[in-house]
Amino acid sequence: MLEKGSLSILQQALEKLEAGFPSLPETYDSGADMARIAEVLAETAERLQDNYPYFHPLYAGQMLKPPHPVARLAYALAQWINPNNHALDGGRASSAMEKEAVADLARMFGWKDHLGHLTGGGTMANLEALWVAGQLRPGKTVVACSQSHYTHQRISGVLQLPFAAIPCDARARMDMGALESRLAKGDVGTVVATMGTTATGSVDPLPEILALREMHGFRVHCDAAYGGYFRLAGNLAGEARQAFDRISDADSIVIDPHKHGLQPYGCGCVLFRDPGVGNLYKHDSPYTYFSSTELHLGEISLECSRPGAAAVALWATQKLLPLEKSGEFAKGLEQGREAALEFHRRIVADQRFVAGIVPELDIVVFAPGAGSVGESSALSRKIFDAAAKRNLHLAVAELPTKFFEVKPTAIEQDQSTLTCLRSVLMKSQHRDWIGRIWEVLSEATEDVLRNQ
Repeated sequence: MLEKGSLSILQQALEKLEAGFPSLPETYDSGADMARIAEVLAETAERLQDNYPYFHPLYAGQMLKPPHPVARLAYALAQWINPNNHALDGGRASSAMEKEAVADLARMFGWKDHLGHLTGGGTMANLEALWVAGQLRPGKTVVACSQSHYTHQRISGVLQLPFAAIPCDARARMDMGALESRLAKGDVGTVVATMGTTATGSVDPLPEILALREMHGFRVHCDAAYGGYFRLAGNLAGEARQAFDRISDADSIVIDPHKHGLQPYGCGCVLFRDPGVGNLYKHDSPYTYFSSTELHLGEISLECSRPGAAAVALWATQKLLPLEKSGEFAKGLEQGREAALEFHRRIVADQRFVAGIVPELDIVVFAPGAGSVGESSALSRKIFDAAAKRNLHLAVAELPTKFFEVKPTAIEQDQSTLTCLRSVLMKSQHRDWIGRIWEVLSEATEDVLRNQ
């Protein structure tokens, strides 16, 4: 199940890397006890068995996608040097690779001129985007949909910026009427548009948000940490397609290559349309940036030390799988979406389940039918456990009942939120595994209902 055939390629690459330093005198780590290392590593492997099988298509729960083999190999290869991409002294080659990889991401969004860099993940990337927004709109309120990631409110608190949550509509998108009402107060400096929420994969109506920007003058930040790569997908439905087609008009964008970008954790990216925001980062360092007149990535980053290996892995992946519409990488995204749509269709057609909103990306939410919301919530947890015993791993989520259709008869609304089942079908293999996933889910559901 675990891909191991690429290990011989790593050996060859290490020899190639070593050949780049022919003038160095011979050295080796005489203190390395290989027998003891093997013993500890075996124990490590045993401890790691206490995990869900995130790499397998039957894991269809949280946002966990295995890195591409080339990403794993490139990351491991870089570890023999362990570059630090803060300054060129610590990572000359890996810094250049980061700049090239980030430029590829910016071009995917339609930006030639940009400023950006990799981060440890989406949280840090969003922190930088909102920090810049706060510098340009000091004291102004940051607003985001109530279904946006919770870190926006937390980050705003860290930055001491006011924050307001905008209610969502029945499709888990920002409610435009509610946004207009909030904008009327005149204190909003930044609107966060979520391009793929982590709960349902819903896409905020970006064209309408941009139209409101023309009237109110706020900044638009696109949190595309989860959904950003779907810019390349050719099978999005109308409104989601329209939203991604306008993402180049945003002021800043965040994307996480460690989600759909086939990268190891952690690898996020923040991008700014105006390169001039780099002036906001200016700081003095008496020893860091004097080895070269070229741009050191630490000069445009709030983070200091950052793993150059993450940049090497991303560069190698994008070299193998270019970020092109209709390319191999884009087809993988489309296959995940096809899997989600097929899964949703089966849910809708099955009287045992209540379907959630139609997937805009590749996330499906659903619940078992019952006499009340409370009963359905209890059944969801039981089905979750029954499926896991059969090696099908889903997730559970607590979502507003308005996200779900009611059939065949009305369900008693004894609570406002429903504990539902949630499936993230982000692996390209999920399309071919939907039949097996459905078979196991059906068997687990029948077992739970039979024992009620």
